[in-house]
Amino acid sequence: MQIQLNGERRDLDGQPTISDLVTTLGLAGRRIAVEVNEEIVPRSQHAATRLTEGDRVEVVHAIGGG
Repeated sequence: MQIQLNGERRDLDGQPTISDLVTTLGLAGRRIAVEVNEEIVPRSQHAATRLTEGDRVEVVHAIGGG
């Protein structure tokens, strides 16, 4: 299956959830926001939201500073 991840094509096996993708990217436990097809998906829904062929996913890291 192919998705667009931050504007680049990415191949994924099966039909992973957002949580699966976040873990694969090494971002589990980090402060991130995930948008699928221009809609923000709350963290509470990451494990239940399956990605499908052609989804456009944006993952944004929160960067702290002072």
